[in-house]
Amino acid sequence: MFIFEFLSSFFGSSLLICLISILAFIYAARLVNQQSIKLNQVPHSLLNYYGFYSFLWVFFPSIIILVLWSLLSKTFIDNQFLFLVQESYPKLPESFIFLKLAQIQNISAGLLETNDILMKELSERYISYQKTSIQLRVLVILTLVFFGLLYSFIRLSPKLKARIYIEDTLRRTFLLAALVAILTTVGIISALLYQAFIFFSQYPLQDFFFGTHWSPMVALREGAIDEDVGGSTGSFGMIPVIFGTLLVAFLAMCVAIPIGLFSAIYMAEFATEKVRNILKPILEVLAGIPTVVYGFFAALTAAPFFKNLGLFVGLDVSSQSALSAGVVMGIMIIPFISSLSDDVIRAVPQSLRDGAFGLGSTKGEVITLVVLPAAFPGLVGAFLLAVSRAIGETMIVVMAVGVTANLTINPLDSVTTVTVQIVMLLTGDNEFDSVKTMSAFALGITLFVITLLLNIGALSVARRVGEKYE
Repeated sequence: MFIFEFLSSFFGSSLLICLISILAFIYAARLVNQQSIKLNQVPHSLLNYYGFYSFLWVFFPSIIILVLWSLLSKTFIDNQFLFLVQESYPKLPESFIFLKLAQIQNISAGLLETNDILMKELSERYISYQKTSIQLRVLVILTLVFFGLLYSFIRLSPKLKARIYIEDTLRRTFLLAALVAILTTVGIISALLYQAFIFFSQYPLQDFFFGTHWSPMVALREGAIDEDVGGSTGSFGMIPVIFGTLLVAFLAMCVAIPIGLFSAIYMAEFATEKVRNILKPILEVLAGIPTVVYGFFAALTAAPFFKNLGLFVGLDVSSQSALSAGVVMGIMIIPFISSLSDDVIRAVPQSLRDGAFGLGSTKGEVITLVVLPAAFPGLVGAFLLAVSRAIGETMIVVMAVGVTANLTINPLDSVTTVTVQIVMLLTGDNEFDSVKTMSAFALGITLFVITLLLNIGALSVARRVGEKYE
């Protein structure tokens, strides 16, 4: 009984599958070795490949079924049990059916008690459904393990091309992983496009892309244009939001790129190994600080500092200026540029440096005329990653940047960004199918297109320059 309860758990089933798979690996290698000695025949592949052959047939089918069954069984049971609850409470409104189902689940889990006989019966049936599902899962897994062992051992022989089979399996696995990544991206883009299409069906596309007035919190009247209440015209003009996003990202890059690049050059070209081993971990500590902490720092320290500094020199600095958010975001991005640039610079072949020194170049000339141009494609990738991080950053701009969309390039003024507006539009008690909420998806797909264009442009430049050093 204890053994079955152990196998009924996800951990127990996983441990059993791993144990049998390892034993199959060991036994398969020994079996082929014995057959090759008996038949006086050299195996086609190394013995480990035959072990992996049996391991794959035992492990992967059973573990995949175990994971899928564990993830989907509860949903399947709930859907089946929902019909039973509806039959038991035919007069109950549909919204209360789900509440009853949740109560039954809590009773079956021992979290609630009830004196209702019908509820007790339903909870007992729910428990029996769960037990039946677990028993079937154990039975199916044991069956798959048995047939995996049987099939692999029947096919094992020195003539089996196990290495080719394993390599083909790995190639298909890698292809599947690539397809999953691509399909995930396609799914995200499709979801954004679908919701954005709904928005543009209710709001003029030209007003969104070329409008200079962003005021999503003003109530809209469906299908009407009323300038007195800030209706359709100009209320969702994205230009101020995009300008604010690019302004904050530009300020962040002005801080992060020089400091990150110069620190990378120092660690890669000038610092001794001992100094480098001390400085690089200290610098990368910045990458481990949560972004919400940077947001607190920007709102409580950086913003008052720049405001007081502006008053001291006679400038009017907003309490939620783009400058404070951009500087703090730049500090956050420094480790990304520094670490990536350091790796890229150190990857430049030493022969290029030695050749330049042999021609009489100085250390500075070697770095500026040889190393940095050779590392330029990789540096562009590092800068591109930093720009994408700056454009998509949420917590810092939510806590340090305002929500008022001002069309300005003055870093001392308050601006808003795309991520701030998306957070504002998708939180609270807003109706999901309203024009105001749908505008968040229009902003999201616009931000995606901008980032994609930056990627394409940067990669094309890096490819053209990088060809000179191949």
